[in-house]
Amino acid sequence: MPTDPLRLAELGLVDGFRRATALAALAAAPLVGSGDGHGVDALAVRALRTALGGLDVDGVVVVGEGEKDEAPMLFVGERFGRAGRDAPALDLAVDPVDGTRLAASGAPGAMAVLAVAPRGALAALGAAHYLEKHVTWLPDAPAGASVGELVARIAAARGIAPSEVRVAVQERPRNEGFVAEARAAGASVELFVHGDVERSLRAAGGGAGLDLVSGIGGAPEGVLTAAAVRALGGSMWARLAPQSGGERERLLAGGLALDRVWSLGELCSAPAWVFLSAVTGCAPGGVVMPGVRTMPGGEAVVSTWHAGPGVAAVVGEVRTE
Repeated sequence: MPTDPLRLAELGLVDGFRRATALAALAAAPLVGSGDGHGVDALAVRALRTALGGLDVDGVVVVGEGEKDEAPMLFVGERFGRAGRDAPALDLAVDPVDGTRLAASGAPGAMAVLAVAPRGALAALGAAHYLEKHVTWLPDAPAGASVGELVARIAAARGIAPSEVRVAVQERPRNEGFVAEARAAGASVELFVHGDVERSLRAAGGGAGLDLVSGIGGAPEGVLTAAAVRALGGSMWARLAPQSGGERERLLAGGLALDRVWSLGELCSAPAWVFLSAVTGCAPGGVVMPGVRTMPGGEAVVSTWHAGPGVAAVVGEVRTE
């Protein structure tokens, strides 16, 4: 069983991070279905920043989602926590609401999510906004393996025909090649519009009706996903996939090789924790979690999920007055 270099459970910080995502989800809930995605993000960011500031950690935000989407954000380089004498030094990858459009439209799949890892463990991808990503439950899948090879390996490991392997791909023109490759390998393809992290958690955990997530999606979500995949015992590899000339130039200026294959160990080099709370109904790891709801007496209930070193996945609730 992997040990936790951050000692979050020992220091009583697991509940603090779990509650931080719950408060972000709760703050965003009044705007679910409003059509105001910017407002959803702004409310979640404000609540998350306040909650993180009260934790006894020496924290730094290293990956944020807001810049790519021009949304409210916790800034890369922003420090948080009270940083007491025994506070662990940790890095944070965060998306205050993954699936902002889903929340704004009242659709399922939106969640507040963050990952924490020891200082320096999460990949610093600089100006990267997009990554080619491949996530599966299959342990030790080789970094750089094609969709076709991954489908074949998954089928062999499960003792099934390739037609029974299920691959999820985000429905975007940039991903048409991945869809074609998966189908050419004989796999069944599930197309989705939003909810990158949720699908990746399902694939990494296994047993949730999904074997592989492949395609080009957000780089911040990719680093978050890497921390979760590491906690769940799955495999992942990624490659930079700039979607504009400006992004390409920024990456090259930052010294990042566009053809480099990033293994899971390079994306997240130490045991990490991932915490999320459902803004709308979602199913990380295949476990169906309802969105934020208010009980008859006015009590709010938020569904939570977390995983970390030696903790495969825990589903719970946070209740607030």
